[in-house]
Amino acid sequence: MKRRREVFWGRKWNSLDIGTAGVVVATHLLTLFAPFQFNWAAFWVAISLYIITGLFGITLSFHRNLSHRSFKLPKWLEYLFAYCGVQALQGNPIDWVSTHRYHHQFCDSERDPHSPIEGFWFSHMSWLFDTNSVVERCGEPNNVGDLEKQPFYKFIQTTYLLHPIALGALLYSMGGFPFIVWGMGVRIVWVYHITWLVNSACHVWGSQAWKTGDLSRNNWWVALLAFGEGWHNNHHAFEFSARHGLEWWQLDMTWYVVRLLQAIGLATDVKIPTQLQKEKLAIINTT
Repeated sequence: MKRRREVFWGRKWNSLDIGTAGVVVATHLLTLFAPFQFNWAAFWVAISLYIITGLFGITLSFHRNLSHRSFKLPKWLEYLFAYCGVQALQGNPIDWVSTHRYHHQFCDSERDPHSPIEGFWFSHMSWLFDTNSVVERCGEPNNVGDLEKQPFYKFIQTTYLLHPIALGALLYSMGGFPFIVWGMGVRIVWVYHITWLVNSACHVWGSQAWKTGDLSRNNWWVALLAFGEGWHNNHHAFEFSARHGLEWWQLDMTWYVVRLLQAIGLATDVKIPTQLQKEKLAIINTT
């Protein structure tokens, strides 16, 4: 840890910062109703959407497929999984991928959009409320041309908030306020913090199997919660890899889904590190 960045005081908030904070606060407030609005149907809606938006949407689509191009999917399936990610309420695919690519480009340096060198909570969530800081560090997004030239992603970018609102309306029609509390409150907050733990906890706690020159760590309990994303040092060592749990005992649910898609012919050009690539990095680490 080198310094702490003050996000909440002493600066001017723009409309995007205020809107982002409003959404985060609103979803957290919704969770306060959870004990009083519990029923098993609402609970299983939350669990199902956790898997759909967290695994298929964020870890498989936004992260491994779109950010790192670790494998290819038919366009209809790529867009379907990306739409699942939209419903996680973490931003549209273009902006999410741009920020993540900058994170890898400038990892744990002064230009990293979210690094714990500026404080644990900054890397965990408060960076979200200082959108100008990303532009100051990285410039205007110029690393997502592959997505910007696809009309689907541009459409999602311009209509982004309408889609979670539509899901909320659907849930309310199906199960009333309990479905909103659990499906749009508890579930979104749960997926929020699990995703954010990869940025924060996995750069603070855990072990380094590879000397990647940054703070990335392998963290088993984050890996359990985040469908394999907690094997973060492995990921930073081999960013291109669709598999993060490189050892047989490293549980990686996202990789198992990718492997299944590959087995049935839907995922192609699946990238994983070769033994030679591992040995080369091991040689570098020991010299």
